[in-house]
Amino acid sequence: MSISTGGLIALTFVVTVAIIYLIILAVRLTKAPRNRPSPRQDIIDQARELKALGQIQEAVFLVRGETGMSHRAATRLVNRL
Repeated sequence: MSISTGGLIALTFVVTVAIIYLIILAVRLTKAPRNRPSPRQDIIDQARELKALGQIQEAVFLVRGETGMSHRAATRLVNRL
């Protein structure tokens, strides 16, 4: 059973596309979802109180610790309070 040159090229193309698709799928699955739920209201209230007392970094650390947000995202949230 022999495969023609055209058939071999087509088979190589299909396998290559499948591998690339699987790599892209794996990368997408490992990324954290962007639409995370909002922090609980009690965390927001505590962060607002800390910010009012001038303890902005503590508020950022509280939000980060409770939600898992990045430093940048937590800082933006605290600044908006």
